[in-house]
Amino acid sequence: MADERYIRLKVYSPSRIFFEGEADLVEFTTTEGDIGIYRNHIPLTVVVAPGILRITKDGETREASLLDGFATILPEEIVVLSEACEWPEEIDVNRAEEARIRAERRMHSETETNYSRAELALRRALIRLRLAGKE
Repeated sequence: MADERYIRLKVYSPSRIFFEGEADLVEFTTTEGDIGIYRNHIPLTVVVAPGILRITKDGETREASLLDGFATILPEEIVVLSEACEWPEEIDVNRAEEARIRAERRMHSETETNYSRAELALRRALIRLRLAGKE
């Protein structure tokens, strides 16, 4: 039986089960802004935006990059379906830096539609670099 102090969190990406466990508090970015979720939250479905996922349990917080997706929030459980998730130690800093450089170049030379895509790619790269402690 699950401890009633915690909310269950399940985070899935196309390549793996990223996280399954319990938390006191779960925080991440949605298209409407940042959200913090405790047990007994009202039911809600949100669109996940690129940002940092914070999982707090018993005073300890773990962070990961969370890049796009959807989340279903229920009073006792959160399920996140994400395009990609990474713990800091999994981030390839060189690859993230190269992505940042490519995105910045594209932002200076692309049309409005491609500018938006380049801006999103830049945001993802900066999140990865910040989480890896290189930005």
